[in-house]
Amino acid sequence: MMDKEIVWLGWTGVYVTPWKLIGLTGAALFGARWIVQFIASRRAGRAVIPRLFWYMSLCGSVMVLSYFIFSSKQDAVGVIQNLLPALTAGYSLYLDIRHHRGHSVSENNNEWP
Repeated sequence: MMDKEIVWLGWTGVYVTPWKLIGLTGAALFGARWIVQFIASRRAGRAVIPRLFWYMSLCGSVMVLSYFIFSSKQDAVGVIQNLLPALTAGYSLYLDIRHHRGHSVSENNNEWP
C-alpha cells in the first residue's frame, strides 16, 4: 500500500508514493537544517549548532533511511549513506541534551532552540 501512487498528486507529473513522500520530506529536513544553523550562527555572531539542527538531522536521516529500507527501492547504498548520519545525529542530540540539562535558560540565550 505504501508503494502505490498517490493519485491526487498526479498533477505534479511525478510518480509519488507515500514512501517517496516520506523520503523527500526527510531529504528536505536534512537539507534545511543548514538554514537553521546559518540563522542561529548569524544571531549569535559566531558559529553555533542549535539543538533544532540535531533534531532535523535525526528526523531527516531516519525518514530517508526508512525510505531506503522499507520502500520497493531497498537500496543498500542509500541505507549506508543515511545510517551513519542518523547515528551521529542521535548521539550528538543526546550529548547536547545531557550537557544543557544543568544550565539555566539565561546562560544559553545566544543559541537558537
